[in-house]
Amino acid sequence: MRKYRQPLLVLLFLGLMLAAFQLSGLRAHFDLAFLRQHLLENWFSGLLLFIALFALGNLIHIPGWIFLAAAVLALGRTWGGLATYLAAAISCCLTFFTIRWLGGDALRLLKNRFAIRLLSHLDERPVRSIFLLRCLLQTAPPLNYALAMSGVKFRQYLLGTLLGLPVPITLYCVFFDYLVKALKLAA
Repeated sequence: MRKYRQPLLVLLFLGLMLAAFQLSGLRAHFDLAFLRQHLLENWFSGLLLFIALFALGNLIHIPGWIFLAAAVLALGRTWGGLATYLAAAISCCLTFFTIRWLGGDALRLLKNRFAIRLLSHLDERPVRSIFLLRCLLQTAPPLNYALAMSGVKFRQYLLGTLLGLPVPITLYCVFFDYLVKALKLAA
């Protein structure tokens, strides 16, 4: 039963966060227009709100591209990308500490052959593995949860995250910037 206690705590936490998010009315603030408006009105407080909503969204499984699109629309490709990079890094760290506190290294307790093989790759080259995972999956909440419960050291997690996030963020920034320009030309 011990090996299920921590994952159940994580699931309970996720359920409570989703319920609080839904019942509090915060859901209305998770759209492009709201985020863009606040980033444009006051850059500093808008950025703080952006970071807070990104971190909360990451905990409750809201895709990071929504935040990136809002930042690019409000701040442009370069500043929007930098704001998103900062918010994504802080969000990943907050998720890591929250889920590690609740779930510990629960994935290490699994005696599944597939899980053991995946964790051995992570153990062999943690920074490289996290770098590649970030390049492919960015700030995907399931990835954050799994890495937090994998037993990987925070220093390795942080380094892999900081090195891996710029690649997909840059690609998304170029894409959203191109999309905005294409839509303006079409209008």
